[in-house]
Amino acid sequence: MKSIFIFLVLLSKVSFAETAKDTLTQAQADEIIKIVDDRQRNSGDYKSLVFVKETETKKEPRLFQALVYRRDSDDKFMILFTKPKEEAGKAYLKIDKNLWNFDPGTGKWERRTEREKLAGTNSRRSDFDESRLTEEFTTKYEGSDKLGTYKVHKFKLTAKEGIDVAYPVLNLWVDQADKNILKREEFSLSGKLMRSSYYPKWQKKYSASKKGDVWIPEEIRIFDELEKGNSTIVLIKESDLSKLEVNLFTKAWIESKSK
Repeated sequence: MKSIFIFLVLLSKVSFAETAKDTLTQAQADEIIKIVDDRQRNSGDYKSLVFVKETETKKEPRLFQALVYRRDSDDKFMILFTKPKEEAGKAYLKIDKNLWNFDPGTGKWERRTEREKLAGTNSRRSDFDESRLTEEFTTKYEGSDKLGTYKVHKFKLTAKEGIDVAYPVLNLWVDQADKNILKREEFSLSGKLMRSSYYPKWQKKYSASKKGDVWIPEEIRIFDELEKGNSTIVLIKESDLSKLEVNLFTKAWIESKSK
């Protein structure tokens, strides 16, 4: 825990000692964002066990457990909450660009937007799904910088017209060495900072379907910039890139888990 605290302190203290000596062309900036996307894409199936710790001021921390499923080849996503007991069976299913929420208490499905807080936490669908920055945003390079000891590229991303995303403007700090995201800021349309996220750990796994490596964030630390003191820790464990059941991504499959 101490090492993580030191990492966050280093990243929060952005050093401007090294100004943007080198610059990228638009084509080069676009290519780096494509690499960021590609490193996280499997091109096949994906499953992981996730733990979410939600901390709010003056409240006891809440702990959640869920299973995340993806089929990157045709843009399908599902998250099924298994703990605590009162949240078990709640699920989100993304098919054909529509995000659906299932409440086992009522047995009803409701369509949600990308701003939806999953099971009341400060996590969003985009925290668990594959990276689609190139498809959803336009890129502007803002220079070379440093986050603690990490030399990074900084980008400003703006959502493309007609695309439903959680937040329309992002700031990204990408490690120049390995092209993994280290920090992400998310803004409302008015320019208000809503969330800040840090990515202190990444895991590399070989994907047979991709015939290459996939990079998976092992830990994400999310800070609510509106409600200071509120934070979310996401731990991604037991990632499996094996092929899943063909008919897994259906409302019927999710409903069967609540019976």
